[in-house]
Amino acid sequence: MRSERVTVNLPAELVAEARGAVRRGAAPSMSAYIAEAVAARQVRERTLATLEDLYGGPPPSDELDEARRTLRLAPPAAAV
Repeated sequence: MRSERVTVNLPAELVAEARGAVRRGAAPSMSAYIAEAVAARQVRERTLATLEDLYGGPPPSDELDEARRTLRLAPPAAAV
């Protein structure tokens, strides 16, 4: 996959956590850590778009909450 260099500003707390993940070996680099986060967001957005197509609109929040509990997913993070 072709890479492109970009510059972003992130809250210091997020940068510290990402650097910690790299130090612990949970990610090979900051770039890899951030690329994984962006990819995960894109998957979530595509999944929600598919559900909206199936439901003919946003899925009911109680059903989304039940799916999150069943799949043991964390609640959605607050928008940054």
